[in-house]
Amino acid sequence: MTLTLPSPASPFKIGTRGSPLALAQAYETRQRLGAAFDLPEDAFEIVVIKTTGDNRAMIDADRPLKEIGNKGLFTKEIEEAMLRGDIDIAVHSTKDMPVEQPDGLVLDTFLPREDVRDAFISTSLSSIHELPEGAVVGTSSLRRRAQLLNRRPDLNVVEFRGNVQTRLKKLGDGVADCTFLAMAGIRRLNMDAVPATAIEPEDMLPAIAQGTIGIERRSDDSRAGGMLEAVHHAETGQRLAAERALLAALDGSCETPIAGLAQIQDGQLRLRGEVLRPDGSESIAEELDGPIADGPQMGLDLAGTLLKKAGPGFFDWKN
Repeated sequence: MTLTLPSPASPFKIGTRGSPLALAQAYETRQRLGAAFDLPEDAFEIVVIKTTGDNRAMIDADRPLKEIGNKGLFTKEIEEAMLRGDIDIAVHSTKDMPVEQPDGLVLDTFLPREDVRDAFISTSLSSIHELPEGAVVGTSSLRRRAQLLNRRPDLNVVEFRGNVQTRLKKLGDGVADCTFLAMAGIRRLNMDAVPATAIEPEDMLPAIAQGTIGIERRSDDSRAGGMLEAVHHAETGQRLAAERALLAALDGSCETPIAGLAQIQDGQLRLRGEVLRPDGSESIAEELDGPIADGPQMGLDLAGTLLKKAGPGFFDWKN
């Protein structure tokens, strides 16, 4: 198939949210597409779309995300714009994406994965292991909250949202002793000055698909499909096929503390998964190893094991 490539006169439109990280991910997508087809930067147009989630998160800055809504709040307007043809593709943090896309859209392109680890952020402490008894920890992530309380029930976990600058200011103001970000976001924003220490997956298993840029397109758009094929990273796609199958089978949402990570070494895939009670009182972790091609089935099998061990009512929220 011969692709009709974009030009400055008819640019390829890349939809994104307007946060610094979202824009950095859109710029990386533009750079990779431009390099793959030897196109100038102005053959692409970055289209910033404000979502319902962005508006409500700004208004309800101190409310937990689970009370504002599900992951779709941060994608609805972008996906509607794509279905209307206002944009050609949409760039997302894959960990924030629902496992099912609206009819007519597919999420099947992933850029090379960044650092998957969580980052411990503190102006006075250098490691999660240094947290004193009763320390105040700021996070809006139910997964991190549950993981922390499971290991350290003495900690006082408080709601903590906002961009990197907002969170650092809160730390400086003494609102909390530490907070957490994703290492991938810090790296993509070149924020070397942030006092971050990477947390190994053995200490805090990351969110499913953490560190991955996912690109969504219309399923019937052959030009977008052909262009994205040139930048898709096969190994990242294989890892996410297993992780997102695990998430789908666990019915993951913003209200469910789930962690998971697939890694490939020597032609084999290792898939780890963890489910936790929202209050951190119990954690169940399991893993499977197998051929890379079996990744999606491994995700389903691992989810079945976790659900069987968890039993009914495991994810019920306890205030």
